[in-house]
Amino acid sequence: MTLSSMTGFGRAEGHYKHYSWVWEIRSVNGKGLDVRMRIPPGLDAFDQFIKTTIKKEITRGSINVLLQLSKEETDTDVKVNEAALDKLIGVAKKASVDHDLPMPSLDSLLSIRDVVEIILTEDNENQISERNDILKKSFIEALSELKSSRQEEGLATRKMLSDVIDQVEDLLNQAEEIVNNQPSLLKEKYEEKVNALFDNKQGIDKDRLAQEIVLLATKADTKEETNRLRAHIASARTMLDAKGTIGRKMDFLSQEFNREANTLCSKSSDIALTNIGLSLKTAIDQIREQVQNVE
Repeated sequence: MTLSSMTGFGRAEGHYKHYSWVWEIRSVNGKGLDVRMRIPPGLDAFDQFIKTTIKKEITRGSINVLLQLSKEETDTDVKVNEAALDKLIGVAKKASVDHDLPMPSLDSLLSIRDVVEIILTEDNENQISERNDILKKSFIEALSELKSSRQEEGLATRKMLSDVIDQVEDLLNQAEEIVNNQPSLLKEKYEEKVNALFDNKQGIDKDRLAQEIVLLATKADTKEETNRLRAHIASARTMLDAKGTIGRKMDFLSQEFNREANTLCSKSSDIALTNIGLSLKTAIDQIREQVQNVE
């Protein structure tokens, strides 16, 4: 089964050292492929990777990619300004002797600005490269989940489309039964109207009457429309089992379905056939609605 919906969701979590992240990918229907991203600053190089990877797997849909990346600030270093600390200690000792004051505590001296500096350890290039490689693998996992989600919904859509196509075929079978009887019905109706307008005693040209009936039957002939509808049904079933994207093709085919149903209604001279034509249009509208979300 290859039919895929354009609606889906994929998510993947990951971590590397003091980094953790979540990828989320959402897709909805669209005329073409539109990729939009929200990723943290400093990861601009991922833009092209994301777009290229998505294009290899998906051909249609509006795709929204979100990356939430967090870092635990656990790796730190402490730098002491030894020269400044020595001077402060010297000043403190002299003041203690000169003014008979107690020596300040080491905590007090270390709390003086610029004596102690807390330095956050930066990742080196190898660490950043390893993190990005794992980030990319995690993104591919989220994309794979998105595809599975789209295919699951596509399976349900295919079932609905198949059921509606079966319904169209059943209505077409009913229409063809009525169409086969349409010439005789036209003859009866036309003769009734003629008899109501003229006195039977005056006589009616049988040949002329036959010609008029043949002309009406020709105008009302729907064989071409029913044959095309049957061909469209076969094409639709073939598309449902075909590989690749079929959304645009199915959309065009549903328009062709609707065109033949309209002509069938316009040629109908029987209320039952007209009702079937209207039911056909309703079923075809369901097809058009469903294929709007097919890739």
